[in-house]
Amino acid sequence: MTDIIKLSALVEQIQETIQDRFEGQSYWVAARIMNVKKYESNRRCYLTLEEYEKMNKKAEMRSVFWATAYSEIEKFEKITGQVFKDGIEIICRVKVRFHQVYGLNLDIVQIDLAHTLGTLELERQQTLDRLVKENPGTIQLFDGVYVTYNNRLPLPPVIENIALITAPNSDGQRDFRQEIAKNKHQYTFSVKEFLTTIQGDNAHKMIVEQLRLIEKSTVPFDVVAIVRGGGSQTDFKPFDDYELCRYIATFQIPVFTGIGHDRNQSIADLMAREQKTPTKVASLFVEHNFEFENKLIELKISLFETIKRQIQKTKERLENAKRIVKLSSPRAILNRGFAIITINGKIITDPGNIKENAELQTILRDETIYSTVTKKSKDEKRTDL
Repeated sequence: MTDIIKLSALVEQIQETIQDRFEGQSYWVAARIMNVKKYESNRRCYLTLEEYEKMNKKAEMRSVFWATAYSEIEKFEKITGQVFKDGIEIICRVKVRFHQVYGLNLDIVQIDLAHTLGTLELERQQTLDRLVKENPGTIQLFDGVYVTYNNRLPLPPVIENIALITAPNSDGQRDFRQEIAKNKHQYTFSVKEFLTTIQGDNAHKMIVEQLRLIEKSTVPFDVVAIVRGGGSQTDFKPFDDYELCRYIATFQIPVFTGIGHDRNQSIADLMAREQKTPTKVASLFVEHNFEFENKLIELKISLFETIKRQIQKTKERLENAKRIVKLSSPRAILNRGFAIITINGKIITDPGNIKENAELQTILRDETIYSTVTKKSKDEKRTDL
């Protein structure tokens, strides 16, 4: 009969063999995380790492984050904005460990965050390429700038009715409302809120639904503002969704985005008019109306100046006319040495009306001479007076 050994002895041999092979070594592996169970109280996380090829599972290993590496999960969630949960593809550094009771495990000691963020950027570029390729009539790329139907819509002269898409009780909602309400020019705006979740797996669908409600509204909105506060890069993943960005690019009302801080830029920003933060969006609306008011003031000043110049020119023409009339008056003519001839009180302008033996009155500057015509003759030589 074959020699029988204790199970523990066999397990010890397995442990020694594994330790001899893997002791002190670590490996970077790419895998999908599944069966994630986090225990924050004792800072441990149990999961499995799985590898698939064309939907077929090729490998699976039980894995664990011990307390010394649990901060890697916290760092992942903070930087990427994603919850560490089933289905996420990661690259992580592992150590092989064999326990006499719990068996073979992989201890995860580090997550490659650069890989995760790089994957997000690749997905983002693929979405941008698809938007341009599939929507040539409404989305175009010129010299690195995305030109869309929406971001080329003309703005109304005055912005009054605003449709605001934001999360309820959020920093973005508060900042936008405060800037609009307390603007230094004391303009009044009508703001209708379309409140929804703007972060998470289904946020893009909910934002599209709010845009549809705005389209159906009987309120003639001048602009749409989509706002939220800052966050990590993956907090803005919903704003990189193809369907949401395509909807914004073709929307019939000008859309403004204020969905992050200066270091963030989503695809939705590129399809609309980006203003970075909620406060900047509200400030732009205020300044837009201020520019219109300034133009009105300038037109008013210009109109008054034009009227003033026209009045002055009219006055000058009247003065010239008065001088001409004065110089043409009978008294002015007499003062220059001319005379006025009348017959029976009527001024004679046509010599043909003067007959021989007619009684004339010749009016000079200081005297009137009464005479009788005895003879008339034509001035053939046109004597120059």
